[in-house]
Amino acid sequence: MAAPAIAAEPDQARQKELVHLVRQDCGSCHGMTLKGGLGPALLPENLRDKPVEGLAAAIYYGRPGTPMPPWQQFLSEAEAAWIVEKLMTEFPQ
Repeated sequence: MAAPAIAAEPDQARQKELVHLVRQDCGSCHGMTLKGGLGPALLPENLRDKPVEGLAAAIYYGRPGTPMPPWQQFLSEAEAAWIVEKLMTEFPQ
C-alpha cells in the first residue's frame, strides 16, 4: 500500500460516515470509546510511536492471523490514511 503522505480530506458527508464506521464497527473490538477491548486502544497516546503507513495498511488490508479484518471493501486507501491521521490527533465524536 502506497499511503499518501498527507491524507486526502474526504468531504463532510463521507467524514461523517467514516467517523460512524470507526465508532461503531472498529469500536466493537477496540472499545466504543476506542480505549481498547479485543483489539488495542486507538487513542493518540497509544498510536504515537506507530508508523502511519503501517496503521493505514492494517485498516485497509487487515492483519492476517489476527481478528483484524480488511476494510478495503468499505473505504479507500486515502480514507484509511485519513482515519489514522484523525486517530493520531483527536478522533471526532
